[in-house]
Formats: sequence, structure tokens, C-alpha cells
Amino acid sequence: MEDADVVMPGGNPGCGDVVTLYLKVADQKIAATSFVGSGCTISQSAASILMEMVNGRDTSLEDIVAMDFEDMVDALGRETVSSRPRCATLALGTLKAAVKRYLRNKLRAEHGLPLEANASEEELDEFLI
Repeated sequence: MEDADVVMPGGNPGCGDVVTLYLKVADQKIAATSFVGSGCTISQSAASILMEMVNGRDTSLEDIVAMDFEDMVDALGRETVSSRPRCATLALGTLKAAVKRYLRNKLRAEHGLPLEANASEEELDEFLI
């Protein structure tokens, strides 16, 4: 997503799962979100399912902040999540971090403070290697 408000990398260093989430916000709701990533089937399918859960559904930023482990259990199934919880929740944790960065930057802008930068392409490439 070229015009993302936030670009947020996330990963599980122990297993090599990585996602980079792109977040676009309008009127305190998710306008669009997408991801690129690599890793195990669980981490990547969980990211894809999470995108389906929030895109085009009038999801508020508060809804994202309120999501938790149980939301991923409901979406993926208890057996899948319990066998690999870090993989199953990587995208959710990254999306929540992206929303928090967006909210921090909004507050910083309101007070005339410098914004937190999104990761540069070089930083993303370094993170993904």
C-alpha cells in the first residue's frame, strides 16, 4: 500500500516469521490494511484471516485495540492457536502496534511534536532478511 498512514514490521525472531502491515485510517476506522510476509503457514494464514476480519467491515481503531488472543482462537480454532500461539498472534500484535503508532502520531501532530517515522524501505529490507 503506497499511501499507508503506518507501515509496521513485526516478527518472531525465534522461528523466522515476519509480517509488515500497512494501515490506512479514515474517521478513526480502518480504511484499508494489507500485509506482506514470510514464514510458517499458521503465521501467514492468520495474517490473511485477520485482514479479512478488519477490511471493509467498518472496524474502529478502538475495536483493534480491544482485540485479544481469544479473537484469534475464534478465527483460527483453539487447536491451531494453542499449538503455535506466537505464530497465530503475530499479525494481531503487529496490527495493534500499528494502530497505537497511528494514535500516538495523531496526538503528537495535535501538539506540534515530530511524528514517529514509518520504517524506511532499507529498514524493512534489513528486518526481512
